[in-house]
Amino acid sequence: MLNWKSKLAVPAMALTAGILLPELALAQEAEAAAPGFDEIGPYIMTTLLFLVGGFLVFWMAAGFAMLEAGLVRSKNVTMQLTKNIALFSIASIMYWLVGFNLMYPGDFNGYFAPNFVPTVLEPVGLAAADASLDYASVASDFFFQLMFVAATASIVSGALAERIKLWPFLIFVVILTGIMYPISGSWQWGGGWLSELGFSDFAGSTIVHSVGGWAALAGALILGPRLGKYKDGRVNPMPGSNLALATLGTFILWLGWFGFNGGSQLAAGTVGDITDVGRIFANTNMAAASGAVAALILTQILYKKVDLTMVLNGALAGLVSITAEPLAPSLFGALLTGAVGGVIVVFTVPLLDKLKIDDVVGAIPVHLFAGIWGTLAVAFYTGNWGAQITGIIAYGVFTFVGALVIWVILKGIMGIRVSEEAEINGLDTSELGMEAYPDFTKG
Repeated sequence: MLNWKSKLAVPAMALTAGILLPELALAQEAEAAAPGFDEIGPYIMTTLLFLVGGFLVFWMAAGFAMLEAGLVRSKNVTMQLTKNIALFSIASIMYWLVGFNLMYPGDFNGYFAPNFVPTVLEPVGLAAADASLDYASVASDFFFQLMFVAATASIVSGALAERIKLWPFLIFVVILTGIMYPISGSWQWGGGWLSELGFSDFAGSTIVHSVGGWAALAGALILGPRLGKYKDGRVNPMPGSNLALATLGTFILWLGWFGFNGGSQLAAGTVGDITDVGRIFANTNMAAASGAVAALILTQILYKKVDLTMVLNGALAGLVSITAEPLAPSLFGALLTGAVGGVIVVFTVPLLDKLKIDDVVGAIPVHLFAGIWGTLAVAFYTGNWGAQITGIIAYGVFTFVGALVIWVILKGIMGIRVSEEAEINGLDTSELGMEAYPDFTKG
């Protein structure tokens, strides 16, 4: 038998149900219309991978700056720091202005697409129903790819340190980051002729690192060595100002490389994809470690003392070596790949000195020679030696010849090298009018 409260509750419940049921039905319809995580999850996760990987690679800009600041003499530190922040900023603008759409033009002849248009991002507040979400956001892809072109320019900066003028260098950076790198990058990553040939370069041992190395080699040949570096048949060492900074820079680069290689998986929407990212991280770390250890042991054997700068560059060479294929190898395979990179550095740094090619930070051995090795090593897994060799030659000829022409033109028009007096006094005071260490003696 119902009491008075129950009698009142019955019509109230009916009234409430009458109000809420239509709203619940509308909510259920909206929920049914909205895509589930199975549909939008790959887009979200891959976009997140690009963003996380991108800011890790961005941190490599700090690594290059610290490495170079530590390996140049104290009178040139401010110049290196200025070049590094300037080149990154220029690369960001040029890649937006023309670079990204030159590198990823869509359908084209496989060699070059005159797609000189700025990058356009998605509208604000994009909804899942408004666009196809089968890959990742344009903004995240642009952000991630931008970091690679900036790294390419940083390679050139270190090799040509202590004697190049600021503005000719920055003009070269404009051309390299806005035109040269994107065009050659489109040959593989943009779906061009090398991609069709079967050339493989997972994260850029050749596309990024050897391109920077070839450009640096061309610049070093045109620029010439530092004053007093090679004299009376001897190589005169010019020690860097701060090995602590150089070591910090190496560790920062090592950290950033996890984004460099891991983000180049380019997908994180499945169990397989994200597992592969973990494998890439592990292989990347192993190659760096083995490159450092190989240089550590080899310098002890050859010179009877360990050379820290060789060990630092050995780690970096290991990283460059594994970059072309960080997924396929086992941990042991990654160890071997990185170790060979470390050995390459120890032998090619003095080789450049014998040829009187002055590379202040060892960028050419690390990024060019180890990059070539890493790209060749891919063929152990693909078996396509012809494609790998063709790719190495194509990038070498295009970048070296192109860079050589640009350096010669810049030299003829405005000069690329500072005066002898400016070089002796240091570029910090002669070019910039400020010193990194004003309270200490110049060195």
